[in-house]
Amino acid sequence: MRRLLSDAVRTLVPRGEERHGPLPPLMLILTVVTGLVDAVSYLALGHVFVANMTGNVVFLGFALAGAEGLSALASVVAMVSFLVGALTGGRLATRFATHRGHLLGAATAVQSVLVAVTVAAAAASDGGRVTTGVQYTPIVLLGLAMGLQNAVARRLGVPDLTTTVLTLTLTGLAADSTPAGGEAPRPGRRILSVLAMFLGALVGAQLVLHGHLVLTLALTLVLLAVTSAISHRLSTAEATWVGPA
Repeated sequence: MRRLLSDAVRTLVPRGEERHGPLPPLMLILTVVTGLVDAVSYLALGHVFVANMTGNVVFLGFALAGAEGLSALASVVAMVSFLVGALTGGRLATRFATHRGHLLGAATAVQSVLVAVTVAAAAASDGGRVTTGVQYTPIVLLGLAMGLQNAVARRLGVPDLTTTVLTLTLTGLAADSTPAGGEAPRPGRRILSVLAMFLGALVGAQLVLHGHLVLTLALTLVLLAVTSAISHRLSTAEATWVGPA
């Protein structure tokens, strides 16, 4: 327990000599963003994910088999948008290959713009409700944003903080645990990652289910803007953590 708590504290408040510097807490913020965004997409945009592509592949199969309440087109649009976003993230990662701070700052700035447009679109819709006829605009914009985030998180290379996928994190918690004969590396970080996703999903679901779609998206925008600002602020030439992963 002491080791778990110590690791959690180091993740939330990294020491100056940490190899990844302030990236771990910033990646946790982006993990919260994922929970918020997927709450919006699943609950308000027609049972589709914009961050969890595994879910979309499964939903696509269900929809093609005739399952009710699922749209094959929505899943395909989300996946294509995600791929385009990931491609953009890859190009950004190439451009800022030697400076992780600038990479994260630029990526979250682009995400902020995409989510800001989504907020405006949702606010302009009927009472802040996304109707079937206009649901594809936020699916595309949020899919682009999350594909970008996923690609950049992959390039940043912070262990156990992919921000969008928890399957391997949960697997590692069990498979690498002491009872399994492993060394249980980074238990606090792994648990924080799961809790961050859970928190984002819980808060997002509470807001969306109570008719606060625009507020949910606005909260997402604030978290992205804060992450971008902090990344730019801390990315000095002397910072040892900004180099390649």
